[in-house]
Amino acid sequence: MTVKVIGAGLAGCEAAHILSKKGIKVELHEMKPQSYSPAHKLPTFAELVCSNSLKAERFGSAAGLLKWEMEYLGSLTVPLAKKNAVPAGGALAVDRVLFSKQVTEAIKSDPNITVVTGEVENIDPDEYTIIATGPLTSGRLADSLKALCGEEYLSFYDAAAPIVTADSIDMEHAFFASRYDKGDGDDYINCPLNKEEYEAFVSALVSAERALLHENDMGLKVYEGCMPIEVLASRGTDAIRFGPMKPVGLKDPKTGHRPWAVLQLRKETKQAEMYNLVGFQTNLKFGEQKRVFGMIPALSHAEYVRYGVMHRNSFIDSPRVLNSDFSMKKHPKVCFAGQISGVEGYMESAASGIAAAFFMAGAAINGEQLPPFPDITMIGALSRYISDGSVKDFQPMGANFGILPPLPTAIRDKKERYNLLAERSAKWFSDNIRSEEK
Repeated sequence: MTVKVIGAGLAGCEAAHILSKKGIKVELHEMKPQSYSPAHKLPTFAELVCSNSLKAERFGSAAGLLKWEMEYLGSLTVPLAKKNAVPAGGALAVDRVLFSKQVTEAIKSDPNITVVTGEVENIDPDEYTIIATGPLTSGRLADSLKALCGEEYLSFYDAAAPIVTADSIDMEHAFFASRYDKGDGDDYINCPLNKEEYEAFVSALVSAERALLHENDMGLKVYEGCMPIEVLASRGTDAIRFGPMKPVGLKDPKTGHRPWAVLQLRKETKQAEMYNLVGFQTNLKFGEQKRVFGMIPALSHAEYVRYGVMHRNSFIDSPRVLNSDFSMKKHPKVCFAGQISGVEGYMESAASGIAAAFFMAGAAINGEQLPPFPDITMIGALSRYISDGSVKDFQPMGANFGILPPLPTAIRDKKERYNLLAERSAKWFSDNIRSEEK
């Protein structure tokens, strides 16, 4: 028995890893380095494009609970992310080059996994297959998937933030700190603005020239979680001051007071030679990025390793196409995983690969349809959401406690409530997943 996994991103690598752990041979198909999508640059697997952050690490957070569940089920990426972590306060951020390299090494050294380089053009619905081609699926395979699903793709745009060199940041106008003093104290470089500087910056930002989109891409939706900073700023003067530039939990040591607004810079690598502009995904022209972002005093002479870019992402109308185990309703031997399935976020994509492989292994080995993870677990809640036929205007969903059923007793304290929700999920896993399945 051999299962085809198409795409060696986070979801595909997790799927291949889980299938291998269960004794199933895997053909992992990856088009890199033979060809690249517009957003990918590294020849290695599990490349992180938009950001190097995997969100909160704390168990009592939605993102932290998801990562705990993934580790319990035998995740490949979560332990390697922790091994290659860079300081990021309460978040788990990684040196994306080292992380990608080590995921690749783990996959290629697995005797049950055969890596096949090149683009896949067609899907055989009678073969066990996990499609994890990501939101940038293109070419003949995209056409094949459209025919396979019998549904039109829903499209949206995704944007990546710029990256600057560390030695080009003017530390006379910046300071090291994490919000509420979490982390090691130097996790972020904070670039403060006073009220006058902020308002001038916002005015320039909303009027700056944006990169042109192709005519057939006009009017496509932008997913809220990756909204370009200039689009968010156009919603009102204070929109980004209550968003990515919020100053709460920070105090400028030079003034002893909270700044009016703050841009945070997060380490790209362990060596801290590069930093990304947190929350500053953008579609501005490159020259405009340098001009407008240079109005932030700490970035007045910044050197850009990578300018922000905007690229087209696609996902299927999953409630019409998929079951809660990520298998297709019309073709049960075929599963989707990753962002193309309608989950949003790095770890959510990886988790869907774990779930799809977990269920496919049961079907391929024993010919049995395993019951889905319950919706009191984060993986189960995401699985339910992407397969909920009552959802009409389907949009990608990331991990959040709002998709879990409430506790039997209302708890007003949010932190206590979230911890109890996380503990409820952990108890289900410990009671229902045998140790040999981990």
